[in-house]
Amino acid sequence: MTNWSDLGPRVGSAVVMTAVGGVAVYLGGFWFNLLVAVSVWAMTWELLSMFNLYSGRDRVMVAGLSFVIVLLAFFGGVAVWLALGLIAALAIAQVLGRLPMGTSLFSLLFVPTLVGAGLLMFRANEGVDFILWMLLVVIASDVMGYFAGKTFGGPKFWPSISPKKTWSGTIAGWVGAAFVGLGFVIWNDAPMSLIIISILTSFAGQMGDIAESALKRKTGIKDSSNLIPGHGGVLDRFDAVSGAVLFLLALSLVMQVSV
Repeated sequence: MTNWSDLGPRVGSAVVMTAVGGVAVYLGGFWFNLLVAVSVWAMTWELLSMFNLYSGRDRVMVAGLSFVIVLLAFFGGVAVWLALGLIAALAIAQVLGRLPMGTSLFSLLFVPTLVGAGLLMFRANEGVDFILWMLLVVIASDVMGYFAGKTFGGPKFWPSISPKKTWSGTIAGWVGAAFVGLGFVIWNDAPMSLIIISILTSFAGQMGDIAESALKRKTGIKDSSNLIPGHGGVLDRFDAVSGAVLFLLALSLVMQVSV
């Protein structure tokens, strides 16, 4: 029998997150930048917690590096600020003497910071429509995957890493993403290629989810934190967004994505 006990908290939290995120995306500027920076700080803090690196004030301060770097990236060249920030992070790690130079801290700070900087860049350069499309692709993929996986079940997508993820849910996520792309083609006059890009973005988001599942399995935890009822932590909610952003950043190097 299908267990829907987590549906209520998931929906309630999703409504709040959608409202807060929607307002921040629409307003842009300071409020969007602040939301992204706080989210990146939370993701970094959760990663440090997962790997039991630092504690108390040290963990808050080290995670705060990602917060500062993301905000600075908005005011200057992203690449410059990322480089300076990461060098500073590695220097602090060496001074504190708690991590080998250039290893764990670099890895844990780099991905959330790059994702945050990517979101700021897309909002500033591509506008509200781009952010809205990307988030809708991730949300549609997640919602369709959740309900299809719960309803139909079937063969597991990657059982050794994510035992709950099924092929039915994965494919349903692609279908949901395709419909989002089609919606933008019809109502926003986007090119037909956006449908294919939407499916690829959905897959990238699913791989972000798989990557986080692998980290949690490695560290022996169920959720990155318990901050968001029904969803776990910020990293649990931003894993798919992170995968999508990283894919679109790579894609933007070779082509323009028009929505």
